[in-house]
Amino acid sequence: MISVITCAHNPRPDYLTRVIESLKKQTLDKGRWEYLLIDNTSDEPLASTVDLSWHSKPQLIREAKPGLTHARLRGIGESSGEILVFVDDDNVLDPDYLEQVEKIGNQWPILGAWAGQTRPEFETTPPDWTREYWTRLVIREFDQDRWSNQPADDRAMPCGAGLCVRKNVAEYYAQLHATGRRKLLLDRAGKSLLSGGDSDLAICACDLGLGMGLFTSLKLTHLIPEARLTEDYLVRLVEGLACSSILLNSFRSNNGFSTSRKLSTSAADLIRLLIRNRRERRFFRAVRNGERKAVQLLNNSH
Repeated sequence: MISVITCAHNPRPDYLTRVIESLKKQTLDKGRWEYLLIDNTSDEPLASTVDLSWHSKPQLIREAKPGLTHARLRGIGESSGEILVFVDDDNVLDPDYLEQVEKIGNQWPILGAWAGQTRPEFETTPPDWTREYWTRLVIREFDQDRWSNQPADDRAMPCGAGLCVRKNVAEYYAQLHATGRRKLLLDRAGKSLLSGGDSDLAICACDLGLGMGLFTSLKLTHLIPEARLTEDYLVRLVEGLACSSILLNSFRSNNGFSTSRKLSTSAADLIRLLIRNRRERRFFRAVRNGERKAVQLLNNSH
């Protein structure tokens, strides 16, 4: 059994419709997977707008605690599958996605977390200057499978879009939160653009002696609205990712970030700012701001 979990907070109706339509078209028999739609405090309850009667094992669950982490944890707790697949409310799966998930799960018992390729579908043509930031928008295309059991190996790190994890990995992740070992939440909540919860969940596979991987056969389309291609949004995103990276590293021994590091006050930073144009300076400062916020959060959490 596979559990497909979609966590949604005020999703775009047209996007969510396409997500669900892609699930309807999956080649894997519906008797082999269940579907959980976690409504994370949407202003208009999704139960009044979404029809899941097309599936024989649907669950539409309202999670009152705001934030993606709480929605994921609820999905983990309510799921019954041996493999959990997190499908965001802007992820349109290829028809054979779940079939490939099952195949990989059977052929690669040494892996505890994996994902695949995410090609973009932009609502509007993106400005050329945004291209260097596309990886931050969870756009990932490659031509070779890869795997690793090293937590810091970014080349094999699954992303949150279409993330697959074994049930024991997900339960271990949930236990970290239940026992207070995760005092800081790395996922988005409200206007926050923290984005490290999916990586933390994937790395839990390594904690349990398993690996994580990326597979070319897993493909989905990531729907990207015009609002996520503005300079202001991308600056906020870069800041959130810089903060998330440090917080994530702090969770595991020998991989932490020194809170004593002097940030953005060195002469080298001033020189770097001088040789950049206005936009580059904004993004440079965003990284430093994110690092400072992470240090503050870590200090306050002790």
